[in-house]
Amino acid sequence: MVRRDAPTLLNYVILPNLLLRLSVVMLRRGLLAWLSRVGVLLVVVCCCLSLLYVITCSPHADDRPGGVGGAPIGPAGREGFQALLQEREEQHQQHIASLKKQIAQLKEALQERSEQLKGMQDSVEKTAGKGTVGDVADDHSHSDLQEFLRSQLSRAEIHSGVRLPSEYAVVPFESFTLQRVYQLEMGLTRHPEEKPVRKDRRDELGEVVESALHALNAPNRGGDKTKASKVYTPSDFIEGIARTEKDKGTLYELTFRGEQKQEFRRLLLFRPFGPLMKVKSELVETANMPINIVLPLSQRADKFKQFMHNFREVCVKQDGRVHLTVVYFGKDQMNEVKGTLENTSRELNFRNFTLIQLNEEFSRGRGLDVGARAWKGGNVLLFFCDVDIFFTADFLNTCRLNAQPGKKVFYPVLFSQYNPAVIYGSHDHVPPVEQQLVMQLIFMRRLKCGFDVDIKGWGGEDVHLYRKYLHSNLLVVRAPSRGLFHLWHEKRCADELPPDQYKMCMQSKAMNEASHGQLGMLLFRHEIEAHLRKQKQRSGAKKS
Repeated sequence: MVRRDAPTLLNYVILPNLLLRLSVVMLRRGLLAWLSRVGVLLVVVCCCLSLLYVITCSPHADDRPGGVGGAPIGPAGREGFQALLQEREEQHQQHIASLKKQIAQLKEALQERSEQLKGMQDSVEKTAGKGTVGDVADDHSHSDLQEFLRSQLSRAEIHSGVRLPSEYAVVPFESFTLQRVYQLEMGLTRHPEEKPVRKDRRDELGEVVESALHALNAPNRGGDKTKASKVYTPSDFIEGIARTEKDKGTLYELTFRGEQKQEFRRLLLFRPFGPLMKVKSELVETANMPINIVLPLSQRADKFKQFMHNFREVCVKQDGRVHLTVVYFGKDQMNEVKGTLENTSRELNFRNFTLIQLNEEFSRGRGLDVGARAWKGGNVLLFFCDVDIFFTADFLNTCRLNAQPGKKVFYPVLFSQYNPAVIYGSHDHVPPVEQQLVMQLIFMRRLKCGFDVDIKGWGGEDVHLYRKYLHSNLLVVRAPSRGLFHLWHEKRCADELPPDQYKMCMQSKAMNEASHGQLGMLLFRHEIEAHLRKQKQRSGAKKS
């Protein structure tokens, strides 16, 4: 016997279906009502703007040629009245053009909303026929997308470096400003500076800078104590670096001027082949970041004087947070080098330098090792330098921003100067060094590395250290630096070299002399001169 209040199997079947249909109907009615209100609101706004347009364009009594109330105007004030009338006419035209633009934008928005309404109606109808399966699928797809973006971010080399097999596996950075892009892969143009910057590249970097500014100026939510109080503008942007890992995405690191003189704001943005994601926003304080410049040297006292001239202007007078460590090999020209340092110390009251003398054969790796170990202070940023290097104060800040203890090491790609005698025709017409260092007269140097104390002489001494960094968890930042230059000096190819090495040495020497086009002009100068002579003879024959 069955009780009357007991549920039957039919109740279990019919009740869920009724609830499902009722929820779909309610969802469709609510969505259609909301979208209808939005469409009506847009139509009302368009009508109001059209009415405002008609009222503005209609003539006023004060604008009639007869003046106020139609009173006549004398000849003396006619020119002033015409000028005023023309000014009012221009103002009306500008206002009309603005209103037309707003009306066109609203029409486009209305059309877009109408299309969205139609699409949502179709979606609701499909949902009514299929139940809630589509909603579950959309949620699942959205969850998969979020999981994909998070996986791309975790796989990218952002917070820490990854172990690389060799220096050829490094993905280089490009540096950029608001107007220029400094590229490592120069392509057919062979220019280190992309000229002109492609439109798609300009749009990409413009979007990145705009997103960074939006993040910096966003309201402080979540109790972020490092949130800036100033309003950041594009003029606060200093420079950025970017690189693309083809299977992960593009990383952007942007630096802005902070509220104080020695404060900077750095933002990391990541595009995982999708929307930009804000990774980190931090305040970087560089006031307490000293730099120890380690300079191995042997003879070349004249070049050291040139180096110290740049050092005085940049490190002593402008920056003031630099220590110089000179590791000198041998005794020849030692007094000249010591005298240059003492003159700088006496004239500028500069005491932040160390002079170490080694009576042994020159080894740049050995000099860098001794100079680095000679520092007895606290944490310091080491800048391994060469006597032929010319740098700016901005480059020192770039070093501070791109190197971080235990996390990042900075390997800048510097620019090299061509032979000034070839560029300017002779040594008599060579301008000062600062005027020579323009992008048209320099080229970008490839990796020239090594750091092995067993290597004697010059060259090949940084690769050892470089590979150690690559095999560690440090992030190696390798990017063109617009404030670092290698000054030209004559390259000698020794007669003791084997034929194949001598040939390679001469090829390297040719690349340092001038650009491809300039060397071509030198090679074909006889043909060019012959052409000019023929042109003069023809012009003379025509005149006669």
